Amino acid sequence: MCSLYFLSTSTNKYIEIHSILHKYKIDFKFLNMKLKEIQGESLSQIAVEKSKDAFKLISKPVIVEDDGLLIHGLNGFPGSYSSFVFKTIGSSGILKLLSHSKDRSASFVSVFVYNDGNNLRSFLGKTDGKISPKVAGPGWGYDPIFIPTGSELSFGQLKDNKIRLSHRTKAVTAFAKWYSRS
Repeated sequence: MCSLYFLSTSTNKYIEIHSILHKYKIDFKFLNMKLKEIQGESLSQIAVEKSKDAFKLISKPVIVEDDGLLIHGLNGFPGSYSSFVFKTIGSSGILKLLSHSKDRSASFVSVFVYNDGNNLRSFLGKTDGKISPKVAGPGWGYDPIFIPTGSELSFGQLKDNKIRLSHRTKAVTAFAKWYSRS
């Protein structure tokens, strides 16, 4: 019987997380469930609250993830509002907002949270980079416009190689190492 549950509505996140946790022989079940998402400035606060909601829903150990794109030339926007901004203006809207900005530097941040009702642990992953001048490559979310430091290609163009550099990989790997020792 599975003792760990990942709650999210994002199949793409599940696929990425599964590929990482599989390497650590950590089994978990994906529950496609919408969780309450508080509005706030802190990705960590949002992820922690999501984990509490998830645990309350199923009363079993849960893992949840929240992430955001922080564009330095836009004072960290969209940050914790990344999902909403993507749904409303998308990557093309972000590119328009940056059309006159010299500072295209950005960071992708992931907060991965484990909650078993007694223990609540957060794991942070961050990838620095910049925003591409145009949409480049396939991919989901902001992948086609985010170029990680040290690469000439966007996450979208990197395809399977994205996982090596991903903010989510860093956060999930930190969790996996901790969980494997527990």
